[in-house]
Amino acid sequence: MSQVKRALITVYDKSGIADFSKELQKLGVELISTGGTAEALRKAGLKVTEVSDITGFPELFEGRLKSLHPLIHGAILYKRGDRKHEAEAAANRIRPIDLVVVNLYPFEKEPGIEMIDVGGPALIRAAAKNSEHVGVVVEPSQYSEVLADLKANKGGLSAELKKKLMLRAFARTSEYDWQIGRHFSASKDLFPEALVMRFSKVQDLRYGENPHQKAASYVKADAAAKGASLASLNSLAGKQLSYNNLLDANSALLLIRDLRSRVATAIMKHNNPCGSALGKTLKESYEKALATDPQSAYGGVVAFSRKVDAETAEAMGRQFIEVVLAPGYEPKALEILKQKKSRRILDISELMKPAPEGETDFRSIIGGMLYQQSDYFPTDPLNPTFTVVSKRAPTPAEKKALGFAYILAKHVKSNAIVFSREDQIVGIGAGQMSRVDACRIAIEKAGDAGFDVKGTAMASDGFFPLRDTVEFAAKAGATAIIQPGGSIRDADVIAAADECGIAMAFTGVRHFKH
Repeated sequence: MSQVKRALITVYDKSGIADFSKELQKLGVELISTGGTAEALRKAGLKVTEVSDITGFPELFEGRLKSLHPLIHGAILYKRGDRKHEAEAAANRIRPIDLVVVNLYPFEKEPGIEMIDVGGPALIRAAAKNSEHVGVVVEPSQYSEVLADLKANKGGLSAELKKKLMLRAFARTSEYDWQIGRHFSASKDLFPEALVMRFSKVQDLRYGENPHQKAASYVKADAAAKGASLASLNSLAGKQLSYNNLLDANSALLLIRDLRSRVATAIMKHNNPCGSALGKTLKESYEKALATDPQSAYGGVVAFSRKVDAETAEAMGRQFIEVVLAPGYEPKALEILKQKKSRRILDISELMKPAPEGETDFRSIIGGMLYQQSDYFPTDPLNPTFTVVSKRAPTPAEKKALGFAYILAKHVKSNAIVFSREDQIVGIGAGQMSRVDACRIAIEKAGDAGFDVKGTAMASDGFFPLRDTVEFAAKAGATAIIQPGGSIRDADVIAAADECGIAMAFTGVRHFKH
């Protein structure tokens, strides 16, 4: 194991660099540096050799060109112990650099042409390529580990640490290049020819959808920088979030985000809403949401549009709830909720903003993936834009019920049918191959929970291919229907609505969720 005798240090983030460099100098390491870093080290009382003193060239073009020179890169890249390399190094007055300490211009935080680091990535890649002989340090968090290894190995770096440093170095330059490419292309093309995405691992999960499947959670690189990710939220209580917890919590978040303008509760089970309601108080909205389908709500995920108060927390006390999501909790409410030791509690305050038009989502398929613009509401979700196509227009109360049902239908697996009153969902039919079967199930679920769909509004995520669903809903007592329209049999479907005295509205926007 060869000793570290010379170190090149050039960093943008100077936190901890003076102390780190002092320890290196105590170990007999010669310090080589550039510009602002060299100045900072001298102010700390350290002896520093300027890169320009080695190369014979001054820093040029406002610091754009400093270290790109054979006497620097050659000192990093040549193979120690290789006769040919050693002879060439000697012939060209190249002395080895054994440690490269570089952190890059913070392009991620301050994107722009002048924040694109050129020399830094080149130095990092050179040192990483020759990691058998050279150590490379790319962030201040590594300083203590490097010093400990140097001291333990009498001034040398272990092969294990050099490999670890190399892997992090290549990951860092890869991340950096991705950020630059993404910044300059994102605003131009939502669907580029080459789609490159980066994710950072948050943690291993206990298992995937089933116990025999391994799993982990990851966060998108840009979400990690902005702190906007469900995967990276720390639970305020309870066990670690599971794969299925995260799936259901994500569905609940998407729904409650659409209900953010009102005091609302949404309850999810297996990625489908099983209850939702609006209320004058949060407790009222919760109790009405639970009443939609109390059997299915067992072991579900509950999301709130407002900070949870003690009264609401008390109402939840006996219910088995896997995960609770809300934009904050009163101290007393949090104390009550924590009494159930296994209940996960998430603060989603930072995630309640509406989905932007440019938000995207993706799903894997064998050998590839599908990538799309996320489904979003261009207007207030509870007050959708629609055209009345029936002879009878919906009443003000029916309009409110249609808006609420319409939101829920967007979040229910297709084919989806939802029956609703102004402030309470009473029946949901999800994921059926036939729309009329989804309608039948929704009516049956309403009956099981003690509700009558008479006088309710019905929403469908897709158009009706036949008039049968309209007639079925009318027979059960529904009085208004909202749907996208667009079927070749629209005229017959509208005629069925008129014959049944139902008010029907077309939105022109389909909300399939497969």
